[in-house]
Amino acid sequence: MIIVSTLLTYRIRLIAINKDRQIILLVFFLWYNKNVFLIKNNMEKCPVCPSQKIAIIGAGAVGATTAYTLMLKNLAAQVVLIDVNETKEEGEVMDIDDILSYVETGSIVGGDFKDAASADIIVLTAGAAQKPGETRLDLVNKNKAICHSIFKSIGKIKPTAIIVVVANPVDIIACLAQQLSGLDSSRVFGTGTSLDTARLRTEIGNALGVSAQSVDGYVLGEHGDSEFDAFSTVSVGGMSIKDLKLSKSKLNEIEKKVKNAAYEIINRKGATFYGIAMTVADIVEAILFDQHKIMPVSVRLNGWNGISGVCLSAPAVICRQGIQKVWPVKLNAFEKKRLQKSAKEIKKYL
Repeated sequence: MIIVSTLLTYRIRLIAINKDRQIILLVFFLWYNKNVFLIKNNMEKCPVCPSQKIAIIGAGAVGATTAYTLMLKNLAAQVVLIDVNETKEEGEVMDIDDILSYVETGSIVGGDFKDAASADIIVLTAGAAQKPGETRLDLVNKNKAICHSIFKSIGKIKPTAIIVVVANPVDIIACLAQQLSGLDSSRVFGTGTSLDTARLRTEIGNALGVSAQSVDGYVLGEHGDSEFDAFSTVSVGGMSIKDLKLSKSKLNEIEKKVKNAAYEIINRKGATFYGIAMTVADIVEAILFDQHKIMPVSVRLNGWNGISGVCLSAPAVICRQGIQKVWPVKLNAFEKKRLQKSAKEIKKYL
C-alpha cells in the first residue's frame, strides 16, 4: 500500500518528464518505499528498538543509582521506579528527571508494583540492606518475606519479561524469584558474582600494571563468604595467570581483598551502589542488545561441574531471552571443592 500510494501521488508529476527520467524515478521510489517498509517492519520485531520499559523495584541507594545509570547509558524508552515508600520514590524520580535533557531515555516515572507486570526487564533491588558486621546470609528471612510480598503485588508477569535479581542474598532470592515469578528459570537470574569479578579484574590489573579490561576470569559460587576466585579461568592479554609470576601469597591477598571489598566499603560509607549499578547496566545492555555476552551470574545449575538444583554464579551466555546456556568451563579439583562448599551453604536456605 505504501508503494502504490506513493506511485499514484507522483505519477502526475512524472507525466511532464521524459521516459528515461520516469524510469529512473520509478525505480528510485520503488527502492525507497521498499526500504521504508523493511525498516518499519524490522523495528517492530527488533529486540533493541527504543521501546523498552525497565521497572526497578526498590528506590533505595542501589535502585536509584541503577535507574540513573541505565538512563545515562540510554538503555530504555522508559524507566519505572517502584517502592513502598512513595515519598522516597517520588523524590528520586524528581531528582533523576532533571537529567532528561541530557540523555536519550524518554522518561522516568514512579509506579506501583502492578506496573512491573508489563515491563520488558524487572530489576529487583528491594530488600533489607546489609549493615556493618552483617553477612549477606543474615538478610535471608527478611528479604525472602519481602520477595514474596513483591511478587504477590505484581501479579501475572508477561511471559517475555526478564527478571534480574540484585537483592541479597542474591543466590537465594534468585531461586525464590524463579519459583514465584511463573517465568522459565532462564528468564530469572541474579547479578551474582559479576561485581566481584569486576573487582578481581581490577586487582589483577593493578598488580600487573595493566588495564582491568585486559584481564579475563571469574569469581564463582556464592555471592558471599564462600565465593572463590577461579584462578584457572584467569588470563591477561592471552597469557594464563600461572605464567604471569604472581606469587601464591599475592593471589591469596587479591582473593581476600575481593571477597572483603563490600565489607570495607559498607564499614566506611554504609552501602555499596556505584559498582552494582554499573553491573546491572552491563547485564541489561547484554539482554537488550542480544549480545550473547558471557558473564558470571547467579543461575540455576544442572550438572555444571557436578552441581545441580541451586542458584550459584557460573559463566553464562546472556541474550534477549535471558540465559541461553551456562558456559562449559571445567574447573580444577580444588575449585570444584570450593563450588561444592558454596552449593552446600546455599542449599541450607532453600
